[in-house]
Order: sequence, then structure tokens, then C-alpha cells
Amino acid sequence: MKPRYVVVLEALLIGGLIGVLPLAAPALHAATQQKKPVISEEASAALMRMGQTLRGAEQFSFQARTIRVYADANRQPLHIFHALKVVVHRPNRMLVDVSGDDGSSKLVFDGKTAVIYSAAQKKYASIPVPEGTIQAMMKEAMGRLGVDFPLADFLTEAPDKAFLSGISSARVVVRRSIQKRRRSNG
Repeated sequence: MKPRYVVVLEALLIGGLIGVLPLAAPALHAATQQKKPVISEEASAALMRMGQTLRGAEQFSFQARTIRVYADANRQPLHIFHALKVVVHRPNRMLVDVSGDDGSSKLVFDGKTAVIYSAAQKKYASIPVPEGTIQAMMKEAMGRLGVDFPLADFLTEAPDKAFLSGISSARVVVRRSIQKRRRSNG
């Protein structure tokens, strides 16, 4: 025979579980359901147009300013600013010139070899890219050398799909004119 306090504890535990289960069931059910991304038709159309434009452009260039948060040796966050100048000649040539709080660097790709040079660190690396494409070069540079390139989605063979990877929702926020053409930013 069980001691009385054990029986009381078992009853309380079972009663508590029975009382909580109806409340937790909807939350558990919702957590197990895959949520479909909510992407507005307007945002989807804008991304598709952007992807078609970038895929169709034999050559293009862009400049960007980025801010990234990195942890220092003591795990303190550092906000590092960069200015990038990117020149692309599809399918297999690219130049990236980066200057920022942590120095400057260059990435040059000639269709066969990617060379990365950092003047601040007095280092360079050269890696072969047998596939000979910009997308393959980015995969090699980011994977093997740890190159951080936050705008790599622009350079893929399907930029519109790359931008939607991991996105749970998208909508057009503001419309802007770029080179006298109306474009949506979303």
C-alpha cells in the first residue's frame, strides 16, 4: 500500500496534466503545422522582375553599404560597417572591392581562379574554381575560405528564388525609381 502523500501527489500531478492538456493541445498542434510563407502577389512579381533582370544582364555593377554584427574575442558585439563596389560580367568574371571598419579587401574572379586579398591583414588566398561560374566561386569562397558576402543572393543564377529562401512573409513597402524606371522595394 502506498503512503497517503504519494497518492495525493499522483492525483495532483495527473489532475494538473489533464487540466493543462486541453490548453496546450492547440499550441502543440499549431507548432507542428508548417506555415506557408505569406508573400503578396505584388512582392512576388517585383522579385520575379528583379530576378529576370539580373539573369538577363550580361554585365552589371552595384554599390552597397552594409552593417554586420560580429562577436569579438570576448564575445562582445562589434558593429562593422562596409562599403562594397561590385562589378559582374556573366557568366564568369567578378570584381569586389570592400572597404570598412576592419580594413579593405578585394576579390577577383577570372573564370578559373578566385583571388582574395586583404591589405589590412597582409594576407591573400587563391583557390581554383573548376566549375568556372560566379555562383560556384561564391560557394567555394564562402565555404572554404569563410568569405562573408551578405549580398550573394544577387549573384546566383536564380536571384528571385535565393531571396525567398527562409522568408516567412514579404510585401512591397515603398516604390522607388531606379534609372528612371519605376521599381518596388519590398
